[in-house]
Amino acid sequence: MQQLIAGNWKMHMTRGAGAALARAVADGAATVECDLAVFPPFTALAAVAEVLHGRPILFGAQDCHAAPSGAFTGDVAAAMLADAGCGAVILGHSERRHFHAETDAQVRAKAQAAVSAGLLPIICVGEHEADRDAGHAEPMVCRQVAESVPDLFTGVVAYEPIWAIGTGRVPTLDDVASMHAAIRQALVRRLGPDGMDVRILYGGSVNPHNAADLLSVDDVGGALVGGASLEAAKFLAIAAAARRG
Repeated sequence: MQQLIAGNWKMHMTRGAGAALARAVADGAATVECDLAVFPPFTALAAVAEVLHGRPILFGAQDCHAAPSGAFTGDVAAAMLADAGCGAVILGHSERRHFHAETDAQVRAKAQAAVSAGLLPIICVGEHEADRDAGHAEPMVCRQVAESVPDLFTGVVAYEPIWAIGTGRVPTLDDVASMHAAIRQALVRRLGPDGMDVRILYGGSVNPHNAADLLSVDDVGGALVGGASLEAAKFLAIAAAARRG
């Protein structure tokens, strides 16, 4: 299975800027041998959808609600995202868990809604620095996997050490390998043999300089890229470092 390089644009990009970035990524996609995905903010989805129509690049949103419809002002249902052309959705990102107090149970319900709507869910898990320093990183992350991943899961898991997101700090390659191996075991416990087929992305200060090393680690099935995904050249450079399918 090819590695997946996914760009989380977070709360950046107007419609025009998002369309321009999507076009630049699409124009360079032929030079890389991996799967590509971009995740604009809600307001730029339509513009990005128009640019990427017919292009082999997955795009999606950064969150969805667990309910199919209802009185949930400000929220968007998974089926609405699918109707807008989305093929995927990021769920349980540490910023959602922290700033919006999202629980594993809520993330699991959202993931189930995404699967039901035909979207590819990317479930994020990760530990705080204090948890790592206390030796609790792997148990905490494995608990998140066990409680966030729904039955019959057909998506992706992204490991993002919270202390590395946007800081420029990156775990050692041995730490990344150890955590991804632990996540793989947690997925197999949760899903049985199907847990072997789930791609596990690494995220957290991925850039063109460290991408090749990170993407070479066993059980790293790609990268969830934040800041570096806001520039097409950097994002494509990371994609160029992906292992060949």
